[in-house]
Amino acid sequence: MKTDPESFIRANTGVLSPPHVPEIRLHLASEAHDLWLKTEEELEEIGLPPPFWAFAWAGGQGLARHILDHPETVRGRRVIDFASGSGLVAIAAMKAGASSVLAVDIDPWAETAVRLNAELNGVEIGFSNRNIIGEPKVADVYLAGDVFYDKGFSDLLRPWFAGLARAGAAVLVGDPGRAYCPRQMMTALATYEVPVTRALEDSEIKRTTVWRFEPAETVGG
Repeated sequence: MKTDPESFIRANTGVLSPPHVPEIRLHLASEAHDLWLKTEEELEEIGLPPPFWAFAWAGGQGLARHILDHPETVRGRRVIDFASGSGLVAIAAMKAGASSVLAVDIDPWAETAVRLNAELNGVEIGFSNRNIIGEPKVADVYLAGDVFYDKGFSDLLRPWFAGLARAGAAVLVGDPGRAYCPRQMMTALATYEVPVTRALEDSEIKRTTVWRFEPAETVGG
């Protein structure tokens, strides 16, 4: 790694609250920070993958809101926050009373972002950088904010999530209308109008639905 993640995060983000989850504070990039304007080439030059951890995506905001409003979803339960990014959803789960939360993300920078954000919010969150797709159920609740943006990735997640649901896990997904979201495999729990930044999305408000995977025997398209 060409630069120290903690120093970089502190220098290139501000402590902000996502608009839909004002109870939580995160190290986020905004228009005021150089990180917002850096191109992929510039990021590559400093050894930084696309900084998904530096933004509060609509799917994560909707899912975090739902957990805070319905703490019984996670209270006293073991939780995995898959593709955790900033750790927003993981933090919401701990604040809502989860017995433990493991944030999982293969981005090497996410570990530092999650740690710093957990400290900001006074919660303790475990972290794993392993690719756990396809692994058997080890938690009571699996949370995933905004993961159906890519067809190949979605093709891997659908059978895994359905299998976890069959094994008895609650699998909740926050999705702002991404093209590859398998709605036919899930039940809608809530819908939110989430303020986002036009530079990240195609609008200033993203209608975001929180879904629960059903333990279907077959996987649809």
